[in-house]
Amino acid sequence: MKASNIEMNNSPVVVPKKKFTFKFSTLLAHVGLIIASAIMVFPFLWTISSSLKDISQIFIVPPEFIPKPFVWSNYPASLQAMPFGLAYWNSFYITILVVGFQLFTGSMAAYAFAKIRFPGSNLLFVLFLATMMIPKQVTMIPTFMIMDYIGWLDTHLPLIVPGALFNAFAVFLLRQFIMGIPNELEEAAVMDGASPIRIYWSVILPLIKPALAAVGIFIFMGSWNNFLEPLIYLTTPELYTVPLLLNYFKGLYVTDWALMMAGSTISIIPVLIIYIVAQKQIIEGVALTGIKG
Repeated sequence: MKASNIEMNNSPVVVPKKKFTFKFSTLLAHVGLIIASAIMVFPFLWTISSSLKDISQIFIVPPEFIPKPFVWSNYPASLQAMPFGLAYWNSFYITILVVGFQLFTGSMAAYAFAKIRFPGSNLLFVLFLATMMIPKQVTMIPTFMIMDYIGWLDTHLPLIVPGALFNAFAVFLLRQFIMGIPNELEEAAVMDGASPIRIYWSVILPLIKPALAAVGIFIFMGSWNNFLEPLIYLTTPELYTVPLLLNYFKGLYVTDWALMMAGSTISIIPVLIIYIVAQKQIIEGVALTGIKG
């Protein structure tokens, strides 16, 4: 009896194999995603291809995707044709200030809307979100008049201060993430004598790092690629940002598309680096912002 038990215990466990089931809907979804991805990545690849061509090769028919030959000199030529070093510095420090201040003010507002109850909080939040429906073109002239009145035209302050103080989209995403944080953590901090500011700084901020990374990349892309506002407020070439400087490759009678594409490719590098470094936090932040709310 014991021997039979030993033999039964030593017998190999047979795990049933899962049968592969073909689903046409899954195949169709993957094909659709592949086609959509190819459509979205094609302009970027075409920009890189055009940046390595001679200007006479860019608009030939039929188009050639692979340059013949590769004109690597377009990159140093584009950097020498315009003061890109100064423009990069302008875009960089403006973007860093905007991202830093928006994450700070946006996270504070999101914490207030998510965890602090006060009269009219829901109505105020709805009105706050309603500002996202107002096109920027509607407020462009009033904002320009205000900047002119306080003497900020032809400076970087109109590009920094308004954007650093207010971003309804950032507040909305961060609020959704904060609402998913258990109230017990806040209650425990209150029992330990923590003030709302201490709770925000020591409890909330460490827990919303993925959301901050996701919102930060959106703000970075918006500020780095901002073209309209620098075009309106800046007139001195030394104050130009990268998107505004790229526009000056377009002449009155001819446009040097090869150098413009080379400069555009260089301008994309900071955004790509940030996304590659923080893509895990960005995906996690976007996935978790709608858990509760």
